[in-house]
Amino acid sequence: MSKIKVLIIEDSLFMQKILSEMVNSSPDMEVAAVFTNGQEALNKFENYSPDVITLDMNLPGVNGIDVLSGIMLRRPTPVIMVSAYTRDGAEVTINALSKGAVDFIAKPSGEVSLDMAAVKEEFLSKIKLAATAKVQPNITVRPPPGKSSGALINFAQGFKKLIIIAASTGGPQAILELFSRLPKDIAAAFIVVQHMPQGLFTSSFAQRITIETKFPAMESVGEAKLFSGLVYVAVGGYHTVVEKKAQDVPDSGSLKITKDPYVNFVRPSATTTMISAAEAFGPDVIGVVLTGMGKDGLEGARKIKEKKGFVIAQDRASSVIYGMPRVVVEGGLADRVLPLPLIAEELVSLCA
Repeated sequence: MSKIKVLIIEDSLFMQKILSEMVNSSPDMEVAAVFTNGQEALNKFENYSPDVITLDMNLPGVNGIDVLSGIMLRRPTPVIMVSAYTRDGAEVTINALSKGAVDFIAKPSGEVSLDMAAVKEEFLSKIKLAATAKVQPNITVRPPPGKSSGALINFAQGFKKLIIIAASTGGPQAILELFSRLPKDIAAAFIVVQHMPQGLFTSSFAQRITIETKFPAMESVGEAKLFSGLVYVAVGGYHTVVEKKAQDVPDSGSLKITKDPYVNFVRPSATTTMISAAEAFGPDVIGVVLTGMGKDGLEGARKIKEKKGFVIAQDRASSVIYGMPRVVVEGGLADRVLPLPLIAEELVSLCA
């Protein structure tokens, strides 16, 4: 088999050397080219027909986001963003994921990280996965009409469904499109379990959901109570667990976070959240399994079905990586297998 051709766009000569050595150390991939300048990369990247591009955020001239946009316009290619563990880095990373980047790797210790070897296996694994990804165009969706933001409805008083959304690779873009297609007055609360590391990334993702879709979103920190119309993003590095309070307590649904062991090699795990939600609210739970690698969500979907809930899986054609939805479908657990644009319609119908 031919090697995976990786094009590196990085302004630091030291980081260029480290990333190149990491790529070339793998027998099934090779560095196709290295660029320091964003504009030069845009002018020449097509000449190398790369399978995957790694893209630094901070570049001289044309910045990383503009380079990403140019790549997606000229020759859509799987892009892995190379990010820093800073608030600015997290915000730009989430912006990039919403614009078509398939994944990101966080530098362990700043823009020039002497300890990149600590994330070598993760970096190479993400390149291999990205090489199989189906890059989706960045779709801007106008939010459908709905009630303007007003008083929130607590679980006991109002909403009909608790919707758990599971996603990994390609998920941020899919999640933003899904919420952009939903009416704001849908009678449901949402928990989004997107695989992201501990740090500032999930808070930035919650902020991005709020800005782009007009659904208010927050991280699932502390003892958060469940409200209709709110989106709770599972905080990175923790599991998010759903709890049901006593029937006579008005705010009957709430969340807690735990540092319990990894499930399916991830934390947060969608399976953990789905199982707890199904145990708490049974047939009022809907599981939505979107694009991503692995099998997180499989046992969660099984528990939802056991408790008479409903499961939707994204179809192969609209998934960047058809891993998580595939195992749910092959397990016979999906009530519906739908392209991303139709999932919103199904949720509206289920919550009517």
